[in-house]
Amino acid sequence: MSISKKEVIVYTDGAASGNPGPGGYGVVLLYKGYRKELAEGFRNTTNNRMELLAVIKALEAMKEEGLVIHIYSDSKYVVDAVMKGWLWNWQKKGFKGKKNPDLWMRFIPAYRKHSVHFHWVKGHAGNPENERCDELAVASYKKPNLQPDTGYEQAAKAGALY
Repeated sequence: MSISKKEVIVYTDGAASGNPGPGGYGVVLLYKGYRKELAEGFRNTTNNRMELLAVIKALEAMKEEGLVIHIYSDSKYVVDAVMKGWLWNWQKKGFKGKKNPDLWMRFIPAYRKHSVHFHWVKGHAGNPENERCDELAVASYKKPNLQPDTGYEQAAKAGALY
């Protein structure tokens, strides 16, 4: 795939050891011949939260608005929520009864700054960039002294759906 000067290719993945459990995300950003990797781990979270946070962190890493961004993710949760329009219905209903409202509300303004195109890729199927994101995510949650996923921990303490 050729990349125009305003087109960014993004690969994302999230992982958790246990669900909930320690988790992390990995991101690979490709732009005009440059490559950047992002990763972070948390002490207690879920796989879906890390999948979504990976996309959010990728979008928030953009230095300008109005880019064409192709996001490759193995998360049906994230890809389908956006591409099938579920997210917009959840938003209209105030995310009532939905998981991860804190992250979805953070996702929406970052998403709206660009022309974002999601592409689902099969996980663990030999795609080098998806595999690299998985490596980054797993390595991140294996590090010592992980930070809290405060959104998850606060919701879990309050007995919210997760």
